[in-house]
Parts: sequence; C-alpha cells; structure tokens
Amino acid sequence: MTDDRKTYIPSTPLPEARTGMLTPYDPGTRVLEAGFRIAPQFRELPVDIVFEKDTPVTLRDGTTVHVDIFRPADADKVPAIVAWSPYGKAQGTSASVMGVFGLVGLDNGIVSGLEKFEGPDPAYWCAHGYAIVNPDIRGVVDSEGDSVLWDRQEGRDCADVIESLADQEWCTGRIGMSGTSYLAVSQWFTAAEAPAHLAAINPWEGVSDVYRDLVRRGGMPDTGFARHLQEGSFFGRNQKEDILAEAAARPLMDALWEDKIPDFDAITVPAYIVASYSNTLHTAGTFRGWRRIASEEKWLRIHNSQEWPDYYDEANVEDLRRFFDHYLHGVDNDWLETPRVRYSTLDLAGGDRTQIPAAEFPPAASVNTKYYLEAHSRTLTTQAPESGAEAVYDVDANPDAVSFIASFDSETTLVGYPKAHLWVEARGAADMDLFVLVQKLDAHGTPLQAFTVPNHNARIHDVTDHGATILRYKGSDGRLRVSMRHLDEALSTEEVPAHTFDRVEKLSPGEIVEVDLDLLPVGLTFHPGEQLRFVVSSRNLLGTMMPGIREYVGDNSGAHVIHTGGEYASYLQLPVLG
Repeated sequence: MTDDRKTYIPSTPLPEARTGMLTPYDPGTRVLEAGFRIAPQFRELPVDIVFEKDTPVTLRDGTTVHVDIFRPADADKVPAIVAWSPYGKAQGTSASVMGVFGLVGLDNGIVSGLEKFEGPDPAYWCAHGYAIVNPDIRGVVDSEGDSVLWDRQEGRDCADVIESLADQEWCTGRIGMSGTSYLAVSQWFTAAEAPAHLAAINPWEGVSDVYRDLVRRGGMPDTGFARHLQEGSFFGRNQKEDILAEAAARPLMDALWEDKIPDFDAITVPAYIVASYSNTLHTAGTFRGWRRIASEEKWLRIHNSQEWPDYYDEANVEDLRRFFDHYLHGVDNDWLETPRVRYSTLDLAGGDRTQIPAAEFPPAASVNTKYYLEAHSRTLTTQAPESGAEAVYDVDANPDAVSFIASFDSETTLVGYPKAHLWVEARGAADMDLFVLVQKLDAHGTPLQAFTVPNHNARIHDVTDHGATILRYKGSDGRLRVSMRHLDEALSTEEVPAHTFDRVEKLSPGEIVEVDLDLLPVGLTFHPGEQLRFVVSSRNLLGTMMPGIREYVGDNSGAHVIHTGGEYASYLQLPVLG
C-alpha cells in the first residue's frame, strides 16, 4: 500500500559494495558450529548457532518481508533482539561496512560479520542466550513493497514483525530492540506503536524528527546527508520514497513531516538511551527522545566518543546485557540500581570524565547563566551592557562572522543545553541564515578539538579539517533561518527553544527581531585561564557531518547585524554546573 502523500522513485538492486557473503536469497535453516568464521578477518563463533535465513513475515497489509534469525542451538526458548534498518541484513561482510570500520579505526575482528551494520553481533548475544533478528525491511533487497524513510509506517511494520516473532516456538515472547543511527530511530517509531511483546528498547544515537534533524535543521534546506541516505540505502526491486523531492516541495512543517515524528507520549516501554554531545546528526534527536518519551523506566548514558566504537566496546556491550538480562530474561540483577543518568564532561586535551552519575539531565546543580554579548569589546559578560552597540559583518566579506569571548578565572564546567537569544537585523536582505558555535580555547587562545574515533592517521585529519563533524568534535553548534523564527510554545522550554517551522516571516528594512537558537547539549570543562568563544556567522562553521556529502551554503546577502546591550541585550545562555 502506497501513501499518496509521499513521492516515490524507482529503486535499484543492491550494488556490489553493499553486498555481503550471505546476501543471495537462500531460505532455509542451518547450524553454524562453534569455531565457524565467515571470513578470515572476522571473529569466530563461540557457540553453535541456528541460522534461519530469509524467513518470510507477512505484514498487516499483506506485504512479505524477509528476516534472518540467529539463535543459540542449545536453548529451548530465548528472547529476541531486533535490528531494524534498510541496510541489507547480510551487509556485515560487505566492502562498505568493512570500509566504515577502517575509517573510524575499528578492527573487523571485533565482530563476526553476521551482524547488521550498526547492530548487535549474533556471536556475542547468542552466546548469552538471545536470538538476533535482522530484517530486510519493506522494499529492501528481496522484501516486497515500497520503502519509506524514518516513518510511522516503519513502526507499524516492525510491530508486526515483533508480534510474529513472539509466536515462534523458539521465542519466550519477550522482544527487545537495539542499534545505532537508523536502528535507533526505528525504535522510537516501533515503541510508539506499543506492540504487546516489545519489552525493552536501546536507542543508541538517532534522530527523532526528520524535518528538524535531517532535511531542515534550523529551517534551512540542508539535504546533503538525506541525499547520501536515499541514494546509498533502500536498494530493492520496487520503489523508494524520494525524501529529496518531498523536502523541496514541502518546505514547511505539514502532515507528511508530522508523520515522521514518533508519538513520544505513547512510548512507555523501558528504555536504555545512549547519546553523545558530538554527533551533529543524532545529538539533538537523541536528547529530544530522552526528554519526551513517557517511559517511567528510562536511563541515559552520554559518552565521549563516536557511536560505532562506543557501541561495540566490550564494557558497553556488557552494560547493555545487564539491561536486557533484566527486562528480557527477567534476571533479578543490579540494573535497577544503575543511575538514571550517566554523563560525561569533555576536556578536549585528554582529561575527559565519563560515567558521572546524576538523577536527571541536566544535573540539578546545573544553573542556566546568561552571558551577554558586548559588541565594542567583543566579550561575554554576566552583566547586561547598559548601552547599545552593533557587531556587523558582510556575508560576502572575509571574515563573514563575529565572535565574543569569555575568560574563566576558576574551573568551570558546563553541563546541559546552551541557547542563544539574539537581536538581529538584515541590511540589504529580507532573511538571514545564521550559524552559531561555542568553542573552547586554551589559555593561549587556541581552539581545542578532539577526535571521537580511534583512527588518528593522516587521512582522518584530511577529512575532518573541515567537515566530518561526527569524527572530530569542535564545539556545540546551532543554526536558524530567521524567517522561520516563530517559537512553538508547546514544545519550547526555558532551556531548549523549538520552532513551529509552519510559517515564513520575512524581515522588513530596518526591522530588528529577536531569535532563539538551540545549540547541541554540552558537557565541557574550562580550566583557569581557558576561554569560551561564541561565533555568529552566515556560513556553516563546521562543514558536513561525514566525508563526501555536499555542503549546504547559507542563503544570504547584504550584511548581518547583531545588536547588543541596552534594549537589545543579546545573550548566550550557558548551563554552568554549580
């Protein structure tokens, strides 16, 4: 069944680089014996595993999808963990996935190659009494139907698969979900459908609002990663959703985009959520999900690296097993004693702290503090300047930015949600694309950055000097198209402004307007003598999130004016840990 609100284009077969050793359609059940290794570079299996390949599941509308099931051979009944994404269920041995591991500096030997990209590894989980289920979702590889991207349709489809699995003779009827990125996003949508046998979820960094996180962050038509996702995934026999055409034709929030936001209020299942401060695609959405889901039993861990090394880290896998052991196996372990929040603070010079316990995020000791912009001195001060002034840049000049600096005399740690409240004016234009950034500077004024992945070779330097933001952290950023400044009173909080994106309000000549910009959450420590730099610019200050993605260029002309002091007291609000 095709949704007539959506736009579709023909799909194409899975390309060779995305094809794994087990991709060819070959239904049936076989046993992979302990010691089996699918290829020399991968981990061998520690136990005998029953492998049910290309098992058909019929969805509620009659569409048939295929799933691969890996389960321990020595167990009668086990719970299952589902990894839901459009990445082919057998891509773990593909050149593409091995290339990603190489890019971030992971050894392929830490996984068996039977795992779905960004998903749990059957070698580990089957050895601990779990089945792993890897579906080819609607419209992908050999599954029927037309594929959609991050949508409530996916939630319904996955709910159907979960209920089908629960009826299998090998299943205890308790199902969980796990995985990073797309595999995290699908968990929000599935949990919102409340399938009876979904017992726990583990969203590990993923968007939770396609409009705000993927195609129109800050109201800007930045579709570089959407193109990468659409053209580099969803390979199959039929049609796939054309998210690029939809983004171009539907620039305002409407029913189609609303359908790509999960019903957070309907998510009540226990959840172990993992986030970072440094993923410019996933951070906002993961924290939004944490804040808004209705689950009473929810945990948040904020790490200090990148999602793939973090997900496959041995200690983190063991930690996740404690969660699933409790909710899927019913083990009376110590999981409930786990702090509801474990956050990190970044030092950017080797002194990061992790696993800091708290009851909430931001921690109760974090105090929102206003640092006012002063245009003459280009400083940030906790006292609002009495007299007004202007900081101005021409968008076609160099520099096309203005910045403001605060120095810290004592150790200061920021933990929580920064936001910028600015009074701005466009001269020679009726709109402004604004980009903002909070940077840490050392005592000599040098910007500090840190790699989020183990790979630190020459190539990783090349791709992250400008761009590849998820591989190298340079600070907390935000953006807003000023004509889209209207606040959503229902969704906005004192800490995190949210915009309706349902109207366009152009600027008149000489008009000064106030705008609120949300920046990605931070955990950042400043030692005595170090500085914070706040930058406002007409261009993307960080570049793209991954290599090879087309960069968005702001739609600007004329000059941007940032008003400070007096009746136009612009400020940067920072969460200072007391």
